[in-house]
Amino acid sequence: MTLPKSLKKRSELNEWCVLSGYRGSIAHGMYVPNSDPNSIDDKDVMAVCVPPVEYYYGLSQFGSRGTKEIKEGEWDIVAYECKKYIRMLEKANPNVLALLWLESTYYIQKTEVGDLLIKNRALFSTKNIYKSFVGYAYGQMHRMTHHAFQGYMGAKRKQLVEKFGYDTKNAAHLVRLLRMGIEFLTTRELNVLRQDAQQLLEIKRGEWTLEQVKVEATRLFKLSEEAFVRSKLPDRADHGKINKLCIEMISNHMKSY
Repeated sequence: MTLPKSLKKRSELNEWCVLSGYRGSIAHGMYVPNSDPNSIDDKDVMAVCVPPVEYYYGLSQFGSRGTKEIKEGEWDIVAYECKKYIRMLEKANPNVLALLWLESTYYIQKTEVGDLLIKNRALFSTKNIYKSFVGYAYGQMHRMTHHAFQGYMGAKRKQLVEKFGYDTKNAAHLVRLLRMGIEFLTTRELNVLRQDAQQLLEIKRGEWTLEQVKVEATRLFKLSEEAFVRSKLPDRADHGKINKLCIEMISNHMKSY
């Protein structure tokens, strides 16, 4: 699975990019190709960029407040300017953290600067993981059972909500997020590629009842709280060290222009 030529030519995924890789269902080992009539998956990619100097000292802006979304067919790409990305890492955002813990085969581009970021991922390993992962999980739980038809849903996903009475994709996200959070608080490892992928796919396909999902979620919320209390992770990130890393990354990549 490779990017289309048209996307490879984009600066955000080429000369500006220091790190990019697959996210979402592909990274979790849960991708269902669109040849499957029940597939609701896109090919999701995340990129971290250091644009040229005019984006830092001039009036040029990178996307919308440091974020640029690129959609082409089934490809759904989000590119973050480096400073924006690192700020999100410092807040333990689950979506952006995953890029630092991918299996090697799921990286699309990794420069020396991107590798430096991965080698320093422990800087972002804090107890904030609990608040962010559990917070996102509560959001998924709410969307799972409320406001069934939202703007982000395609026709296939709406059909699945009608069929099962709840959003099975949100349910799978809910269970995965809680399990990943517990694992991270306990082992300091973010297991992006899921060993429980088949069970999560069962949830995603609607093979679990809503009640089964709620029971599992209740169990995992409790385990998350217990893992947080026992965790040996630091309470907060070292902002000074993170700031130094950000400066080093940007200045090093600027040398390539």
